[in-house]
Amino acid sequence: MTSKRNAALQPSVGGCAVLRTAAGLSSPKTTPSLSEMTLILSVMFLFPVQRASAHPQCLDFEPPFKPQWHLEFCTQYEEFGCCDQRTDNTIAERYWDIIELLETAGYELCEDMLKEIMCQECSPYAAHLFDAEDPYTPVRELPGLCFGYCSEFYSKCRHVLKYLIANRLLLDTSERDVSTFCSLVDLSDQDYCYPNVLRSTDLNSNLGQVVEDRIGCLQLCLIEVANSLRNPVLMLHSGDDTHRMFIAEQVGFVWVYLRDSSRLEQPFLDMSGEVLTTPWPGDERGFLGMAFHPKYRDNGRFFIYYSIQINSKVDKIRISEMKVSAYDMNVADPYSERVILEIEEPAANHNGGQLLFGRDGYLYIFTGDGGKAGDPFGKYGNAQNKSALLGKVLRIDVDGSDSIGKKYKIPPDNPFLRDPDARPEVFAYGVRNMWRCSVDRGDPVSRYGKGRIFCGDVGQNRYEEIDIIVKGGNYGWRAKEGFECYDIKLCHNSSLNDILPIFAYSHHVGKSVTGGYVYRGCESPNLNGLYIFGDFMSGRIMALEEDKTTGNWKERSICMGDTTTCSFPGLINHHHKFIISFAEDEAGELYFLATSHPSAMSPLGTVFKFMDPSRRAPPGKCKQKPLPVKVRGKKFPFVPRELTVLNTNDKPTRPPPRKFKLTTKPPATRSQVKPATTAASVMMATAAPKLKRKTPKKEGKKKKEPKQWEKDKMLNKKDDKAQMKKNSASKKTEAQSKKTAPTKPARVKVKPKKNQTATENSNTLKTSNSLKDNKINTKGNSAQKKGALKQTGLKIKIPEKQHFTFLNKTKTILKVKPKKQHKPTQEKSQQNREAKALWD
Repeated sequence: MTSKRNAALQPSVGGCAVLRTAAGLSSPKTTPSLSEMTLILSVMFLFPVQRASAHPQCLDFEPPFKPQWHLEFCTQYEEFGCCDQRTDNTIAERYWDIIELLETAGYELCEDMLKEIMCQECSPYAAHLFDAEDPYTPVRELPGLCFGYCSEFYSKCRHVLKYLIANRLLLDTSERDVSTFCSLVDLSDQDYCYPNVLRSTDLNSNLGQVVEDRIGCLQLCLIEVANSLRNPVLMLHSGDDTHRMFIAEQVGFVWVYLRDSSRLEQPFLDMSGEVLTTPWPGDERGFLGMAFHPKYRDNGRFFIYYSIQINSKVDKIRISEMKVSAYDMNVADPYSERVILEIEEPAANHNGGQLLFGRDGYLYIFTGDGGKAGDPFGKYGNAQNKSALLGKVLRIDVDGSDSIGKKYKIPPDNPFLRDPDARPEVFAYGVRNMWRCSVDRGDPVSRYGKGRIFCGDVGQNRYEEIDIIVKGGNYGWRAKEGFECYDIKLCHNSSLNDILPIFAYSHHVGKSVTGGYVYRGCESPNLNGLYIFGDFMSGRIMALEEDKTTGNWKERSICMGDTTTCSFPGLINHHHKFIISFAEDEAGELYFLATSHPSAMSPLGTVFKFMDPSRRAPPGKCKQKPLPVKVRGKKFPFVPRELTVLNTNDKPTRPPPRKFKLTTKPPATRSQVKPATTAASVMMATAAPKLKRKTPKKEGKKKKEPKQWEKDKMLNKKDDKAQMKKNSASKKTEAQSKKTAPTKPARVKVKPKKNQTATENSNTLKTSNSLKDNKINTKGNSAQKKGALKQTGLKIKIPEKQHFTFLNKTKTILKVKPKKQHKPTQEKSQQNREAKALWD
């Protein structure tokens, strides 16, 4: 952030930042004609003025934040803005340096206005004020000042500018008049210029809150993290402080992604030879689940959940334990698999697939009801049958084995441990096909909600639901679907005693829920406590917010931010339709995995990260110090594929700039120096090519000067060279040339370039004569020259050789042309007369 902020304070190359503004603004004194006014009014009626769109953005092209500590200087932005304590101190140091210079020079200090202008770097709309919301263009040295405020600043504190900025064009303009200067520093969007930006209720009413669209949908943006994956079914971290992410594909590969989003060449795990999967779109079988042991850093154990087929007939799900290789921390030991549990699947769908460790250290296994429609297995279905392992939430202890040969133990507080009609592994039942569950980390401060397990349970044909898993809970399937009855007889059974979902939605919203996470990360404080999930079929992302007083949950719609909202570097506002899974990294930041073609063989899967564009955490607060990762093989750097918002070359936060034209300069004559021969002309030509280069080109096209004129010009050049040789041969002539070649005429040539008005053309000769008169007093003349250059802000150095050439050329033109007996045109005669007058 500091480097970006300093860039705003340094003089831009050739005055590009200010010239870019100058090209887009019009003088406020321009009075439109009657026809123009009629056109403006008609356009206003056709296109009503839109309200300002709040889009807070800092100079480092990120959202503003609430500083961690008190600000000592720019205190008006200590609640919300773009400065932390370090940046605030830097601005204060610059401010006091300028005040010291003003005191030394005896100027009026202008403390208040100077502080207001300098502190706009801390404004939540700093990027707009400095015309830097597009990161591919240079920033301004001064924030955008509204015309009224700028006029007051100009009248009181104009002398501060030479200490505050270094842009020559802006300094020169400040010496002309208030209208031109304030037109340059104004913004085309008056809602964002200072101090209007402070008074707009549309911009400041919900500043720092999650942006909502007109229908109340929370606008979030995304960052692409990984791509080219074959149906990525899960992403998880190992909890070993390395901050690696492990992404599993449905076909059976698990890949390691490092913190910089690069992928290791060798997969962490390859189970493609064992996993049952097909290329059919929508096939639910394959590699489905994975969980790292809570003490993985010490024991290297992890667990997997996948589909297998026995003798090409019987489908099963298998839960196995594996270990990491003893020689490479990024590769699993392929010979370490130890099968813990296998469950036969009567159909190809509803395979469950979630594995996770609870806060109690036990492994939770989420199975489907066995498939087909309506759970038709047995009298009440598998889900309501506690003696079956399908349609359940199972809980086991994988840190030991029991006396009867099982490779796990039953936790002593499992709810049905002593029920003879139930399997002891059952923790909860009555679920249809829970797809993606998560454990709540709890509020980072109060720890509220820590340990809760959230699940998305896929419905039959009417409702999708979100549940919080509790010990011994019955979640109603197949008696109920959502809040409604599915099986009437079971639904009215008084012994059902089912737990209602915290939220359910009908199939006109989506047809296959994908469970998500409660956001507990650091980077987006506004999202804390929101349970974010989605729908596989509709591609819709939703959120739930808890009312802690009542325990009820209400829906908060989430949508992708528009082009204005997501106009930050690297952000996108679109994603693939089929949302497969959600994920959480080791720091608590939230992701989701999606594809555009739901086939296990289609390499179109992408991982996206959520980002709140309205507010972020203070710089430095969310820094992580991951442990080093020893990489033995090659790494593939991440190459993004999704089109970011800023790559569209849109500038959504500001309307198209209005045209601003400086008044034309007087027509150039032969007696004047060429535009590229002075430092001022080089700067102006580089910074504003449209104003300097195109005008002579157009005039040349209109005049269509004859070829004979060009021939005369060539003859004149030859005569100039001959005359120069004669001057160099004669010492007397050379001495006379040096005596009559002062540096003053060089200033005569620069002066018309400083005053761009056409009315000054008639005063050119007077200006040159006054400069010639000043030649009498040498010391005073030198002092005046330095003062003039200091006032204009230009340093002009022209070699003496150039002056000799210029003077000889002018004198030669006057003497030689009559000898050649060429008949000059009327225009050339006028130019010769002007040149002669200057020479005399």
